[in-house]
Amino acid sequence: MKLHEQNKIRIKLKAYDHSLLTISCKTIIDTAHRTKVKAIGPIPLPKKRKIYCVLRSPHVDKDSREHFEIRSHTKIIDIYEPSSQTIDSLMKLNIPSGVDIEVKL
Repeated sequence: MKLHEQNKIRIKLKAYDHSLLTISCKTIIDTAHRTKVKAIGPIPLPKKRKIYCVLRSPHVDKDSREHFEIRSHTKIIDIYEPSSQTIDSLMKLNIPSGVDIEVKL
């Protein structure tokens, strides 16, 4: 346990499209700076790749296959000593669809 526990919010963002992720990170950090709160991030986490192997033909040619992959991008933003005004403005944010948000207090 730390000597001085800090009040912080950890926001974890996940998306398949990295451009949507950077836009939403920028809006979160802008609102944090507007309410004069220290925000650290966005910290990029390693990409997760999910690869699907599909047979091209339903009956024959087991050798002929196609590979598809889905990349999931993740970033973390830490907000230290948030005020009630900061939390209210973060809840009212308009974040694009396709971005998954996980908030830990």
